[in-house]
Amino acid sequence: MTQAVGPVEAAPRTRRSRAAVALPLVLFAALALLPLVTAALSAGYMLDLFVRVMIFAIAALSVDLLIGYAALVTFGQAAFVGLGAYAVGMLGAHEITDLTIALPVALLASGLFALVTGLVCLRTKGVYFIMITLAFGQMAFFTASSLAPYGGDDGLTVHERSTLFGVAVLDRPVVFYYVVLAALLAVYLTCRTLIASRFGRVLRGAKDNALRMTTLGFQVYRFQLVAYVIAGMIAGLAGVLLANATEFVSPAYMSWQRSGELIIMVLLGGLGTLHGAVLGAIAFLLLEEWLATLTEHWKMIFGPLLVLVVVFVRGGLIGIGTALAGAVSRRLRRG
Repeated sequence: MTQAVGPVEAAPRTRRSRAAVALPLVLFAALALLPLVTAALSAGYMLDLFVRVMIFAIAALSVDLLIGYAALVTFGQAAFVGLGAYAVGMLGAHEITDLTIALPVALLASGLFALVTGLVCLRTKGVYFIMITLAFGQMAFFTASSLAPYGGDDGLTVHERSTLFGVAVLDRPVVFYYVVLAALLAVYLTCRTLIASRFGRVLRGAKDNALRMTTLGFQVYRFQLVAYVIAGMIAGLAGVLLANATEFVSPAYMSWQRSGELIIMVLLGGLGTLHGAVLGAIAFLLLEEWLATLTEHWKMIFGPLLVLVVVFVRGGLIGIGTALAGAVSRRLRRG
């Protein structure tokens, strides 16, 4: 017999579902209108800043897909960002700049690296999985550092942004901004569709109890491997955009510190919410930018602040917003 859900219990669920729809709409609408605001305020530098923010939001979404929905804590996700960036830089060094070539090559390289490493990494669990993803990430980092023909430790300058069928569409800042925004929206909707599908339900079920899902007949390893490859390709896309945004490629893109920053972005925004990853990337990079204008020792403030937020704020910024909305709603009902 199905138990009826009372109005008191149904109301919070309704509010949460409405918030889950409303917040992403507001977030993406604000990002879409930002070029108009920057033009009105003559603050062109904000456009470049938010291009960088959205690129890292794409990479953060790939991390949230793994950690938030599959419970796969990885410290090697930056390696895929670096692979995507190096695909653009290395092809550009040979005068191959068209996006129709660079993007598939970057996605293929990231996907293959994710497949090969995932076959090994996913045989382990817990802290062993974390350490082996870290090891593969550092392997990619040191390999990039040893590529003397492509700059080695000094990195590689991208002399020309990617073209589209020979047309330099990305050279215009506003066009490039909207291309990055379209990529972010496409990745967000793709991840959201995946999570809502049978594939996503299996991932979430394995996160809660992998043994039970295996008993039900699902091959959890294969589902996790597919998720790992998809996340790697998403991070590779972020790398393609990052190389075009900075017009520079460096082994530092692959460092474990960068992977740690992506994890912090997800935790800061709200683990397992997708739009929390986007919000976390915005908050992380804007806070970093603001503190850097106050003092050259801004990391002394930034580090402890992030630790306090992650440790004491359950659910990140999304959790804070939900708690505040609930408190206001209760106050209004009483009043």
